Amino acid sequence: MAAAAVPLRTLRRLCRVLLFLSQFYILSGGGSLNLEQSQPLAQSIKDPGPTRTFTVVPRAAASLLLFTESTDIPPYVMKCPSNGLCSRLPADCVECKTNFSCVYGKPVTFDCTVKPSVTCVDQDFKSQKNFIINMTCRFCWQLPETDYECSNSTSCMTVSCPRQRYTANCTVRDHIHCLGNRTFPKMLYCNWTGGYKWSTALALSITLGGFGADRFYLGQWREGLGKLFSFGGLGIWTLIDVLLIGVGYVGPADGSLYI
Repeated sequence: MAAAAVPLRTLRRLCRVLLFLSQFYILSGGGSLNLEQSQPLAQSIKDPGPTRTFTVVPRAAASLLLFTESTDIPPYVMKCPSNGLCSRLPADCVECKTNFSCVYGKPVTFDCTVKPSVTCVDQDFKSQKNFIINMTCRFCWQLPETDYECSNSTSCMTVSCPRQRYTANCTVRDHIHCLGNRTFPKMLYCNWTGGYKWSTALALSITLGGFGADRFYLGQWREGLGKLFSFGGLGIWTLIDVLLIGVGYVGPADGSLYI
């Protein structure tokens, strides 16, 4: 009996090993359970079909590109009011047939046409493209100072004799119509301020002028030191500065005007 039991135990162990190997083979994908899944994969590898190349464009970028191409708006349209009176459009929104032989200072009428992408109406609120504009015959550089804006200069002396001038670049306001270039150079007097007050300078000159406080306030520290160590020039320098500051002859050291 003992001799017959030994082969039986060996057979059981062999069956367990074979069962373990068969389960391991099935789980590793080599068995019949994955055969149906592996066949489509093999078929797709053998027959890949025609090759196609696609370019993926983000939806936001595509819509932005389409909007940019379809709405090419000129820059001058931003200055033009929509559905306003044609006669009140800014000069950048219209094109007029001007006549330079008109009499200076006399009223004149010109035929004008609105530029592309600009919409305007007449007195009856009807859309129109051609209209007549009334203006005074004069060039842009002949306009009054209230009709144009000029650049400022902070490098010239406003308190000087003779009074200094500088070359400014001036531009006509949008609602003003005139002949010639709307941007032009013009010589203007120096007219800028650094924040100094005439009343403060005069008060310091009267009360503390003997110590040079007025000159220190105006930024003239050399003259201030001279007045300080000479006790206001024994009072004579102080009286002279009171008169000079009072009439506006002595001003800030940076050349600006009083407030």
